[in-house]
Amino acid sequence: MLTPGRSLALHAESGRELPRVEAFDDLYAMGVKPRHGEVVMIAGRSGTQKSGFALFWVAQMNLPTLYFSADMSAFTASSRLASMATRDTTTMVEAGMAEGGKYRQAYIDALADMNITFSFGSPITYRGIDEEIEAYVELWDAYPAVIVFDNLMDFENAESDYTEQMAVMQSCTELARHTGATVIILHHASDKAWEAKTNPWAPPSRDQVKGGLSEKPELALSVALDPTSMAYNVACIKQRMGPCDPTAQRYATMICEPEYTRFKKAEKRAIIQAAQKPAEEWSPTKVALKMGS
Repeated sequence: MLTPGRSLALHAESGRELPRVEAFDDLYAMGVKPRHGEVVMIAGRSGTQKSGFALFWVAQMNLPTLYFSADMSAFTASSRLASMATRDTTTMVEAGMAEGGKYRQAYIDALADMNITFSFGSPITYRGIDEEIEAYVELWDAYPAVIVFDNLMDFENAESDYTEQMAVMQSCTELARHTGATVIILHHASDKAWEAKTNPWAPPSRDQVKGGLSEKPELALSVALDPTSMAYNVACIKQRMGPCDPTAQRYATMICEPEYTRFKKAEKRAIIQAAQKPAEEWSPTKVALKMGS
């Protein structure tokens, strides 16, 4: 239940563009405009940092977010956010938390302003979603502005049942309409397509998204990662209110920094250097200096 004022304002946000993230400038330049109240799909093949991309996106927007994760553990998700906030690697965060004391506290403090609430566990169930949203509303007297499901195949009975997958997508649409939230759902693309073998670092086309479910959301983004240059390619394969390319041959490129769970705008020089940059190692002295102690 909501107060009358919140109920009145609930759908006033629908259709307005989401806050822009600097790393996505090239994607916006292609005419991609993620909006409040839409269902957004992020699709990619295995190992393409879909979870990292979604986590970075919602953290940078910093809108009130409810994030359902069946793929990440609580520690993994929190370590990624701490790494993102401090620009220490996830290895450094893990070591600092194990060390304890001021290092542990510094990482915990870095998460204080994160506007994300997690729900962990597999499978994702409708009952669990209802309970989490009810608890969220009870606490904040508002629906979350963003709801993330990581991922579609982790919904109960949806792993191999196409009918159930369709039901999940329909439920996401109803959830977005009822709450006014942007619903982001992660999904897999086929690893068996001819293009996946001949050009694995290009984003999958719309017809390569498993089950053809990229037709259902208002916006569908297709992602791929080149592990050599760390170039992260993002194509818009479906957009109800703007241009798109179902073939995914036109895409924006940014740089993925998986050790920090961060993404940044790509430059030609950066793409070349990314493959040569060694990962930082953790040491108490280095962390202390970075934290000003």
